Amino acid sequence: MKITRSWCMPNKNTFDMKPARNVIYRHLKIHDHWLDPFARNSHIATVTNDVNENTQAEFHFDALEFLQMQQSNSADGVLFDPPYSLRQVKECYNNIGKAFTQRDSQYFYSDIKKEISRIIKPGGKCISFGWSSNGIGKTRGFEIKEILLLSHGGNHNDTIITVEEKK
Repeated sequence: MKITRSWCMPNKNTFDMKPARNVIYRHLKIHDHWLDPFARNSHIATVTNDVNENTQAEFHFDALEFLQMQQSNSADGVLFDPPYSLRQVKECYNNIGKAFTQRDSQYFYSDIKKEISRIIKPGGKCISFGWSSNGIGKTRGFEIKEILLLSHGGNHNDTIITVEEKK
């Protein structure tokens, strides 16, 4: 496993940070089929989704619904850049008039990770972004290949990028 650390200014558009973009393009191959369930305005993945209809994503479903519509073992990879905390999830939902339920608060991340595991084909990758290096996880059949810590200095949390491969 490769672990590196880099510094860059924080950006709400994660993929606009050069070190993050570099990691993605190092693992993305031409003609691969990649999904991005939290795309906002990014068009890096083949198929993009964002619950907010005021984004440039191709689809506007709840991330879990979007992933449940995908066929098993159909994707070469998933860019997993969700809101980094349940508070951020709640804010996103409130901003578009969607209720944030008790079930959401308990299972939001685990339900989505389960679907990502189902969708990615063996040998495929998931690149996760957040405040932890948990990624999709060993129990779901993934092995960590690379971790990049993006330091933003001052009182900003690092962005942790975890690249995993499905066995």
